[in-house]
Amino acid sequence: MKVRYIGQSFGTDGLTNGKVYDVLAVDWDIGALRVVDDSGDDYLYHPLHPKPLSGNHPGGRFEIVEDDGKGSLKKIINR
Repeated sequence: MKVRYIGQSFGTDGLTNGKVYDVLAVDWDIGALRVVDDSGDDYLYHPLHPKPLSGNHPGGRFEIVEDDGKGSLKKIINR
């Protein structure tokens, strides 16, 4: 699964505007996406409004680039 981040970039280890990221899993229990970000590590991001945990960053949104056969990204992002 893959998503593109659209929004203000944050940090060298966060998300960059227009960049495509791998989604390792959808965590249905907490409603988050496990995304490999610019740090090279995977972190949980809110599927509708990804942003850093701290600070006053405006965040952004994800758009689906490639979903799985079950439509998991569509289900969690387009709800």
